Amino acid sequence: MSELLLSARNLTKRFGGLAAVNDVSVDLHRGRIHAVIGPNGAGKSTLTNLLSGDLPPTSGRITLNGVETAGKSPEKISRLGLGRSYQKTNIFLPFTVWDNVRLAAQSRERHVPWNPLRWVSSASAMGSVNQRCERALELAGLKSRASMVAGTTSHGEQRQLEIAMTLATEPTV
Repeated sequence: MSELLLSARNLTKRFGGLAAVNDVSVDLHRGRIHAVIGPNGAGKSTLTNLLSGDLPPTSGRITLNGVETAGKSPEKISRLGLGRSYQKTNIFLPFTVWDNVRLAAQSRERHVPWNPLRWVSSASAMGSVNQRCERALELAGLKSRASMVAGTTSHGEQRQLEIAMTLATEPTV
């Protein structure tokens, strides 16, 4: 059996009397493709927000790469290996495509104190960040757009940019 990356057990999220997610259990394994499908209002976004730490569960347990994520911020959960993009485009419009991806990639540098507006300075860290940027842009189909200002790209390219930014963090999930 493949490695278990993320596990949710008996996950519930209530908003007052409404149970948006009710007693959901799921396991995500390395190398497998998973999908959450359902009609509007079925709780797909709420489930995603629970798994990523954007919402706290009312009850239940979530582990990511063997670490309990309850009470952890979305940033800490991201550093544990969960990557996600949002329904609303969330990029720095005045920055270039490259700079947007670079900000995401450098967030993985462990020896650099995290400050989203600080560029990585050491040569070895810079090389690692640049490699992740190039790979993410290639995978997202944006390599030829790297020098463009993000705000001048199409909406579809901005969605691709968000995917590249997520890939640049090298998530396990």
